[in-house]
Amino acid sequence: MAKLSYSAIMSLDGYIADVDGNFDWAEPDEDVHTLVNDLERPIGTYLYGRRMYEVMVAWETIDDELPFIKDYAKIWRAADKVVYSRSLETVSSARTRIERSFDPDAIRTMKETEERDISVGGAELAAQAIRAGLVDVIQLFVAPIVVGGGTRALPDDVRVKLELLDERRSGNGTVYLRYRSVLEGAGAFDVRP
Repeated sequence: MAKLSYSAIMSLDGYIADVDGNFDWAEPDEDVHTLVNDLERPIGTYLYGRRMYEVMVAWETIDDELPFIKDYAKIWRAADKVVYSRSLETVSSARTRIERSFDPDAIRTMKETEERDISVGGAELAAQAIRAGLVDVIQLFVAPIVVGGGTRALPDDVRVKLELLDERRSGNGTVYLRYRSVLEGAGAFDVRP
């Protein structure tokens, strides 16, 4: 059975983008990027909202000489991508399809039938997956910055008891935290009204 993970680079105060939508402060250095690459290798399918897809699709054509950048581009291109959007008409990457709405039952089926793991990207789509009890693993890269507001990495209306599986500190001060739900699977997330 495939695991569904949510990974995000966030500020110390819990945001993936600041109030102006900027996330340039979150650019990983070689050390962090290499760890991301290693974590992404088992991913067979990426689930994206439209905005996250529009950021990530650059990996379809990036041709950089840095080995860790080349490595990530290769990992990203080899995976399938599902973009959830009501407005996107076409995609500009291979192995990509559009779905008009997020269907938790379809994701449960995907988890049961896929051989490789699945990743959900983007705070809004991840929040839907978390609320539906679909996320098995949460991986956070906490950047050494406070941005004061913006797009939250995690939803406010969910309570999740987690078990810490791994932690690492990089030379640039970014801290990696890997958690799993104590009660993996459906019912692990307590959604607050």
